[in-house]
Amino acid sequence: MIDEVTVEGPSVEEAIDSALDQMGVQQDAVQFEVLAEPGRGLFKGGSAPARVRVWLKPGMEFDRGVESEDELEEVQPDVDTDASAGLTDEELDAIADAGADAIRAILSSLGVEGSIDEYEGDEGEIILDITGDDLAVLIGRHGRTLDALQVIVSTITNRKLDMRYPLVVDVSGYRHRRRLKLEEIARGAADRAVRQRRSVQLRPMSSFERRVIHVVLREDKRVSTESEGAEPRRMVVVHPR
Repeated sequence: MIDEVTVEGPSVEEAIDSALDQMGVQQDAVQFEVLAEPGRGLFKGGSAPARVRVWLKPGMEFDRGVESEDELEEVQPDVDTDASAGLTDEELDAIADAGADAIRAILSSLGVEGSIDEYEGDEGEIILDITGDDLAVLIGRHGRTLDALQVIVSTITNRKLDMRYPLVVDVSGYRHRRRLKLEEIARGAADRAVRQRRSVQLRPMSSFERRVIHVVLREDKRVSTESEGAEPRRMVVVHPR
């Protein structure tokens, strides 16, 4: 159980978000102190990150909130896990190339430099991972900028090729790291819900994050999950059975 952390991040807000993830709590359960503001020109290189100290409010040690899961139909944009059936290597290459071209055009318009690495995911999806320096601007708060980039790239690619295929956009492995952290949060929420015999509510999450929570816990017979609220405050709630 983590009661206090000191965290660095590209901005004060992102540093606090990282601390909340590590502690497994919502922002209303903590107090924080800004130890250092980020340096100027953060996304141009050579600047110091923000640094914050975050600790639990008195009396919150045994009342930690955890995120809930949303409906399983809320999958990542434009992902169809059956789309790979019957496609040739040439067709798969064309999809990856179209997605990469869309990303390059967007990066150019933003004045951002980066390389694109291509991978095949566990479910056959094509992962286009943007790598380089100072790319936090492409991720945004809770990954929301990255989610928007995912939608744009998928839409452009689908229209260009007149087909849908599971294409995932990532930035320096953010989604992979985030998935591992979300899996840990989901299991911790389930354990807490069972132990305390009450529902556990997680902080608001993106559709990608909520889906991870739902998928991780759908085989856990001890709990059930559901999404509650409206965007951008939609969240997952874990209920003991």
